Amino acid sequence: MTAPMDTQVLDRPTARRPAQTRIAIADCDIHPSPKSIEKEVFPFLDKRWQHHMQTYGSLPRHGYQNGPAYPKGQPDAARRDAYPPNGGRPGSDLEFMREHHLDPLNVQLGILNPLRSGQGMQNLDFAIAYCRAINEWQVAEWTSKEPRLKASIVVPYEDGAASAREIERCAGNRDYAQVLLLSRTADPAGQRRYWPIYEAAAAAGLPVAIHAFGYGGSPVSGSGWPSYYIEEMVGHSQCSQALLTSMIFEGVFERLPTLKLVLVESGFAWLPPLAWRLDKLATRMHDETPHLSMLPSEYIRRQVWLTTQPMEEPEPRKHLLDTIDWIGWDRLLFATDYPHWDFDDPQFVLPPKVGEAQRQKFFMDNARAVYADRL
Repeated sequence: MTAPMDTQVLDRPTARRPAQTRIAIADCDIHPSPKSIEKEVFPFLDKRWQHHMQTYGSLPRHGYQNGPAYPKGQPDAARRDAYPPNGGRPGSDLEFMREHHLDPLNVQLGILNPLRSGQGMQNLDFAIAYCRAINEWQVAEWTSKEPRLKASIVVPYEDGAASAREIERCAGNRDYAQVLLLSRTADPAGQRRYWPIYEAAAAAGLPVAIHAFGYGGSPVSGSGWPSYYIEEMVGHSQCSQALLTSMIFEGVFERLPTLKLVLVESGFAWLPPLAWRLDKLATRMHDETPHLSMLPSEYIRRQVWLTTQPMEEPEPRKHLLDTIDWIGWDRLLFATDYPHWDFDDPQFVLPPKVGEAQRQKFFMDNARAVYADRL
């Protein structure tokens, strides 16, 4: 009989190889969480919004006030061994994160991606205030205390102008490495209401990362709300395909050739067939989008990167290498998704036949290239 998922995790040996025996890595998807919103986030919120939060709470476009509905057996989709011994949510204790994650895996660069950050809230004034508070909290509680970590500028992306102002406010602080959106926006991500975000990010030399999940109000499936957690997880790749297609054909990359886009936590093996289809259609119907001067695949190869977790794991594994060969070994940024349960361990994610030069790019050099201006 198959053991329950939590039993497998709890019984797993905790001893790890010493950090010095592991290759140095960049982890481009780490999720921090406040120990206490009142103690850590409220100091950066006006009294009005503290009262609003305590009295009315946050109102997302989705019905779920506390984020994704599943799995109920694993709150916050967290690893059971990631709960700090002194209490608090997984990802809320910097000292424990050092001991449990950064040191044993030899993480030399970690990108913080807060998920409960006020993005996608119905009350835009509250979203603006809360995103600003989360940005200040990241620096106060994380990056100012741990030089290996870099923050993301979370923006109230349904208000493009306010988002641009927040990017401009934070851009001078090199503790921030990128601008962060979530993939379920109210409208397709390439549409003009979001252009101020991309323009401000490009002007500041900051990559824009779009992470799976969000509160756009639409189901992750293109045909309604799914029944199962598996459908929810697979749906993230559909969201990323839709937002990438929108950004290409709306002309975001044509207008902003220096903009860097990082797609986070939606897989990557879907990219080659999507690009093949887009190239074919764009060639056949170029008269519909004459504002584009390049093929979709050419914009992708010039301006798009993807984080690796969750990695597809085909058998034979050679198919994974074929996929990466098409995407390019310089286009993938390693990520663990710590402290979430579908965490990827760098020791096991690549087949053993991958050469050292490719491993070095995969685990570190690509991230250093993308975030070079902030290191």
